[in-house]
Amino acid sequence: MDAVSFDARLAELCLVHPAMAEPTRHGADLADPFNAVAAAPAPAKQSVDELALFGGPVAFPEPLHVGRPNLGDRERFLARVADLWDRRYLSNDGPYVREFEQQVARRAGARYCVATSNGTTALELTARALQLTGEVIVPALTFVATAHAMSWQGLTPVFADVDERTCCLDPRSVERLITARTSAIVGVHLWGRTCDVEALAWLARRHNLRLLFDAAHAFGCTHAGRPVGSLGDAEVFSFHASKFVHACEGGAIATNDERLAERIRLLRNFGFAGQDRVVGLGTNAKMHEISAAMGLTSLEHMGEFIAVNRRNYWLYRDRLRGLAGVCVRDYDDADRHNFQYVVIDWDESRTGLSRDQVVAILQAEGVLARRYFHPGVHRMEPYASRASAPMSLPVTERIVERSITLPTGTAVSAAEVQSVVRLLRFVCEHADSIRARLNRHDS
Repeated sequence: MDAVSFDARLAELCLVHPAMAEPTRHGADLADPFNAVAAAPAPAKQSVDELALFGGPVAFPEPLHVGRPNLGDRERFLARVADLWDRRYLSNDGPYVREFEQQVARRAGARYCVATSNGTTALELTARALQLTGEVIVPALTFVATAHAMSWQGLTPVFADVDERTCCLDPRSVERLITARTSAIVGVHLWGRTCDVEALAWLARRHNLRLLFDAAHAFGCTHAGRPVGSLGDAEVFSFHASKFVHACEGGAIATNDERLAERIRLLRNFGFAGQDRVVGLGTNAKMHEISAAMGLTSLEHMGEFIAVNRRNYWLYRDRLRGLAGVCVRDYDDADRHNFQYVVIDWDESRTGLSRDQVVAILQAEGVLARRYFHPGVHRMEPYASRASAPMSLPVTERIVERSITLPTGTAVSAAEVQSVVRLLRFVCEHADSIRARLNRHDS
């Protein structure tokens, strides 16, 4: 595909005016995207000596992050904060929290949404409201909070392997781990790719288990045409600042179960069922109004954020095509995605450099690529020391040793994406010289 036709295709994919070819930069006002300032491309490296890791100039003095916050319209956010200030209504199930819950429920295709202080407390509340006991089956290829939240509720996470293609729970691995002590399956929609929901739901029904999904990466996505948020007994979202739609810090539970939603609401607010009436154990996991104000502001620009993510994803994918040993993980064209993560599979046997070596090179240049999710939760404490720890999860371990997550979002311009690609191509083309330099340094 030539450059002109590819750029035209990008405009079509982004569903935005061609003038939005460059997104807003570092807090520029998304309400006026046509005034966005485009970053200049980083100078190309001419020799291995120019790599920052070897003392050369840094390609990106202002670092590129994987999850630098998308900000939306400053004035809309500040107007909401001013309204809260004037009314002195900052917390305790205020109007912005209720509006945020309504909007999240609508986008998630769920009847109910309960906003929380963060995604981890949302997982904890859901586990307790579902009255889980004993063991819960979870992937090790996830952020550690998935397992920690279960452990914090007195449950034992049992780690299953994942599917090579989706990087989500492998139902065959899950089935082998089900015992009389198992009370739930906790799937994770990793990097916005959804689990095999139908197979997991079949297992849950067959064994009388609860089915919960950690959907921290998948807000705005669909599975088989259904919005993420309408699947299983409940789905949990994170609205941490690193997520493409965020509330500075926050989380939410989406469910179609009225009784479950009511139990979660009680648990979220100390067990209060009315003024001076506590009906059971609870905690404080409420979202406050300023977080909800940020969340509402972010939701107003959700389409623009996805458009930028989509454009960056397709730029990476097109420009890295044909580079031996480097493959951008794809998305299922049959579903809708938020494109918030760009993950590449790095094959050391073909590139000549290890994944960790290339991450070190990128980070030295100001490209803050991440090894999500290394080394796998089953290799972290307290899980690795347990007698029940799995000896091996071969697919999980293969993925965690080969994955690199690259910067994207509205803080990363098209020119910067292409500069990152050029840097990766340079590294691959000079892999032998770089490896020799690194080996001399290590010795």
